[in-house]
Amino acid sequence: MKSTKANHSILKKKGYLWVTLFLFLVSLTLHWYFGFEAFKNEQIAHGQPIEVSDYITEMMRDTMENWQSEFLQLIWQVAGLSFLWFVGSPDSKEGNERQEEKLDYILKKIDPDNYSKLMKELEEKYPKK
Repeated sequence: MKSTKANHSILKKKGYLWVTLFLFLVSLTLHWYFGFEAFKNEQIAHGQPIEVSDYITEMMRDTMENWQSEFLQLIWQVAGLSFLWFVGSPDSKEGNERQEEKLDYILKKIDPDNYSKLMKELEEKYPKK
């Protein structure tokens, strides 16, 4: 019984991975199938024999061209823009320091008499790294 639950949790936790892998394999299979059909029709139209080695070479070239143009662009867009966005975002180190300073100011204005005590408690509970 535990193995079923463990398998279910792995499938559930990695659901996005499995769906992405499934879509990748289906699209790659369809790409190669329709590529073969187009290759076969072209060979027949030119009166040439259908040679699997020529087909594999052509499809590998086409697949690599697609991956180079699509995946490398996507990687740059996702990774590069995420990095650039993070550097300038409020979540970066500068943003956290600014937020802390604002919160300190608010706490000081709300309760000036207990501000020092509260700050000391917060510092002990959440020490700076």
